[in-house]
Amino acid sequence: MNKSNITFIGGGNMAFSLIGGLIAGNCPGSNIHVSDPNQEGLASLTQQFGIQPFHANNKGAIEGADAIVLAVKPQILAEVATEIGPMIQDQTNAPLVISIAAGIREGDLQRWLGGEQAIVRTMPNTPALLQSGATALYANRHVNEPQKNLAESILRAVGTTVWLDDEAQLDAVTALSGSGPAYFFLFMEAMEAAGQSLGLSAENARRLTTQTAFGAAKMALERPESSAELRQKVTSPGGTTEKAIGIFQQQGLEALVSTAMQAAQQRSIELADLLGQDNNPQESS
Repeated sequence: MNKSNITFIGGGNMAFSLIGGLIAGNCPGSNIHVSDPNQEGLASLTQQFGIQPFHANNKGAIEGADAIVLAVKPQILAEVATEIGPMIQDQTNAPLVISIAAGIREGDLQRWLGGEQAIVRTMPNTPALLQSGATALYANRHVNEPQKNLAESILRAVGTTVWLDDEAQLDAVTALSGSGPAYFFLFMEAMEAAGQSLGLSAENARRLTTQTAFGAAKMALERPESSAELRQKVTSPGGTTEKAIGIFQQQGLEALVSTAMQAAQQRSIELADLLGQDNNPQESS
């Protein structure tokens, strides 16, 4: 990756995070090109990371690129891809195209680019902004093994990565890890409120809730046991935890989570249908 030239079309928050992760992984800033109409944002990226800025100049940015990361909003991706498609087609060695736009299917992106392009679709989540993300990747049939390795290296710079064999699974990923941080925030919000109702101060309820969430996640990441096994280990028979867990289960928590995620998956499918149309909607997942 340190010898690869990587272009970002769009220099927003996710691009900023990816670039920061790449630089931390010893990718030279001189190998990273960024095209964006926001001069102030480009100046910040240049000052902090030493990247090569291209003010609203996609053509200049993608020249000689090994990988092009499309880091623009889903609603304008059709316009951007249609613009750069002929530029990519004209290159002797066609670059890998990586999309981090939610809800844009590979087939639609392929159509906008002009066809026969090596494309990797990814679904990162917002903790990637803190290099703690979870990203799923899907490669089309034109992507070779070195390109897969390059795509994985770029996304691994901001967290954990997994590969999918079926693009349709990205809708399930959207429902799980894409929307998932909000589920945990909602549960944490409820725990904080309950803690306050039991007599804790707002500050103490928040600090205890957030550290408990962090500690539980750290245990799940670093211990070999499954989530179910870890839960059982802290649930003593007849104890306080068992009492609370019993209420959750009696109220149908597992079924509620399943129903909610199915709804999120279906909405992801619906939005992909809308975003794939020529008149892109103004709503995204």
